[in-house]
Amino acid sequence: MVYTFTIIIPTYNRPERLATCLEAITQLDYPRDRFEVIVVDDGSHTPMEPVVTPFRQQLDITLITQSNAGPATARNKGAAKAKGEFLVFTDDDCTPDPDWLKVLANHFTAAPDSLIGGRAINALPDNLFSTASQLLIDYLYDYYNTDPNQATFFASNNFALAKETFHQLGGFDTTFPLAAGEDREWCDRWLNHGYRMIYAPQAQVYHAHHLTLRRFWRQHFNYGRGAFHFHQLRAKRNLDKIKVEPFSFYSNLLIYPFSQSSKQPGLLLTVLLFLSQVANVVGFFWERSAQTSTAKRQLSKTACD
Repeated sequence: MVYTFTIIIPTYNRPERLATCLEAITQLDYPRDRFEVIVVDDGSHTPMEPVVTPFRQQLDITLITQSNAGPATARNKGAAKAKGEFLVFTDDDCTPDPDWLKVLANHFTAAPDSLIGGRAINALPDNLFSTASQLLIDYLYDYYNTDPNQATFFASNNFALAKETFHQLGGFDTTFPLAAGEDREWCDRWLNHGYRMIYAPQAQVYHAHHLTLRRFWRQHFNYGRGAFHFHQLRAKRNLDKIKVEPFSFYSNLLIYPFSQSSKQPGLLLTVLLFLSQVANVVGFFWERSAQTSTAKRQLSKTACD
């Protein structure tokens, strides 16, 4: 059977979140015979089969397991098994809106060769750190996707594209050391090949990423590490250096919380957004130092040999 969509969900050690995600997928307002679901277990400590099995009567669902290698590898492995014409990527801590696939299908009817990105909504408004993290993504979407028909950045928890084009471009880059930056690199590579990105905010998922202060710092520290690796990859492809954003980018980021509706105090959100940028810078230079040290050790070892 040929499907319209294959929904690909990488998962790791979050069985409860995965179950909630799959339950939401059973509520999609889209013909069941026009989509399949592929769950890729990235080496979880406990088997995911007991989570997936209850949904087999409601969904055409496949579970793939792999040794822990990160979400980029998991997504590629799911894409390799996909039967759908279009791939839809989301995460195990996301729950799609019932109209999710319908909105994506309408956009592909008009622009089948485009990368369509949807909107993620914070599902944990009472969590200060989750709110700040999603607020940063919202700001980046507003900044980079000012013209929805000429978008330049999507997060990988909610975008879709033609399977054939995904494979032609080589899938996600699996050399990223962590789950941070591979979506940014993918968007950059997509645009570099001359393809179009379209932002479809009506294609919504609710993102329930529980964060503490420590996890918040680690998340953005890792984004900085991924950013350095992204710069390295661009250099290897002989592309122009990424331009440093103007001062207004950062000043507007810090006042952004005061223009948004939130349960959390704007001042605290501003402090956390500032902290996220500090963590990003620290992670960037930590990764650069680590890679430089590794290169020196390898050079020294080669000289000794």
